Amino acid sequence: MADLSVEFAGLNLMNPFMLASAPPAANAEMIQRAFEGGWAGAVTKTIALEPAIDVRPRLARLAMANRTIGLENIELITQRKLDVWVKDIEEIKHHYPDHVLFASLMGAVVRDEWHSLIKQVQEAGVDGLELNFGCPHGMPEKGMGSVQGQDPAIAGNITRWAKEVATVPVMVKLTPNVTDIAQVGEACEEAGADAISAINTVSALIGIDLDRLEPLPSVGGTSAFGGYSGPAVKPIGLRCIGQLAKGTDLPLSGIGGIAKWQDAAEYILVGASTVQVCTAVMFRGYNIVEKMKKGLSAYMDEKGFQSVAKMRGHILPKITAHEELNFAHKVVAAIDQDLCTKCGLCYTACMDGGWQAIEMESRQVYPRVLIERCDGCSLCTHVCPVEGCITMVALEASQHS
Repeated sequence: MADLSVEFAGLNLMNPFMLASAPPAANAEMIQRAFEGGWAGAVTKTIALEPAIDVRPRLARLAMANRTIGLENIELITQRKLDVWVKDIEEIKHHYPDHVLFASLMGAVVRDEWHSLIKQVQEAGVDGLELNFGCPHGMPEKGMGSVQGQDPAIAGNITRWAKEVATVPVMVKLTPNVTDIAQVGEACEEAGADAISAINTVSALIGIDLDRLEPLPSVGGTSAFGGYSGPAVKPIGLRCIGQLAKGTDLPLSGIGGIAKWQDAAEYILVGASTVQVCTAVMFRGYNIVEKMKKGLSAYMDEKGFQSVAKMRGHILPKITAHEELNFAHKVVAAIDQDLCTKCGLCYTACMDGGWQAIEMESRQVYPRVLIERCDGCSLCTHVCPVEGCITMVALEASQHS
């Protein structure tokens, strides 16, 4: 059976699953319930010298067929005072000494402010620190959050200040709202960071209420750009972890759109040692971790990965520059008539968005691929509603069939 335990920045976790710094990690009672339910670690909701005041409401979702694919929030950091969090940290570590607890911290670009925060949570017993350089809303106006993570020099300086007093591992949480996240990661690595987590939420405006003519989420008629999370941001998170894995030598904690074991597996394969979950827990609860652990373990057994460490970064060598891709590799679409429903979606997509390489005289006949026209773009495979009906096959194999 695969070994799910992880060594991360000198800390030992029972499995790679952690709660992200977010509402599910808002206090000691919640974090302890999560630990009891099987989570190996957690990052507290972000703590500062002064608590935040939130607006109401502060969430809005993007859905398709009533399935949430994205969630925007305009929530700020913790509403709880630092001294309350100190007591919470002490309580959590007293009851769960073998679980890993990171304190998420945020401050201005002021050395003494970071020193004060770090010393107080360290004395309470945290296992690690996560410096929040990623929050994209509310806090940047105050000189905090993503405005720090968008400047490699500032991010590096704060990391350096943290390392001056830190006695536990320092992890920096980076924003995806940058041109080159690896450049920021490299600056933090040079400043002494022990690990990187990514991504924080993506800056977004989730939508407009067309009846009320108000941006969402509407706070009495107005709103602000917020942080976007959920399944829709996973491709951005995977890209960022891949760039950081290639650009730094630090252990990585992957965040963004993780809702099932397959998502966690993808993050590990692209370079993450641990994964952090938020939105999926908000919608489905702490119990999702058991299914994720079982699914990941079974997958690792199937693929022959004895440990998370052996699996980590396995596909990185296959991510290359576009110019280095194999331009001689040729494929064309093949339609399985035994599965085809004659819906015509592939024909329409190819006619209006592809290479006019599918022929279909009417809905009474099967669509047919014109091999000499097919450019192998694969659009038809993505619009087909029947799994496995349309596949991309090597050009030589298609000509023989």
